[in-house]
Amino acid sequence: MARPAAVPPAQPLTRDMLTRAAEMIKCLGHPLRLRLVEGLEAGELSVTALQEYTGAPQAQVSQQLAALKARGIVDCRRDGAFVYYRITEPRVHSILNCVRACDRP
Repeated sequence: MARPAAVPPAQPLTRDMLTRAAEMIKCLGHPLRLRLVEGLEAGELSVTALQEYTGAPQAQVSQQLAALKARGIVDCRRDGAFVYYRITEPRVHSILNCVRACDRP
């Protein structure tokens, strides 16, 4: 059986595009970070809600949220004793959808 011919990309990836994509993928390349942004897809959540969603200890959740924030993927706001996080990088939604689509048998 012959292999299908490779389809050329619609738009070649520039060096800058590749660099930005690699940084995003590298940051999201941790299971807990992916779970955190998945939890934030529907909107803003507190650290406590993210702990409950992931089942991870507060220290791990905070550490991974700090990594996501440092790379501009999420941002936060403080309301009294609570800190609420939200996605600020819109491409995260596409990446999560891609992960879902690519992991089908």
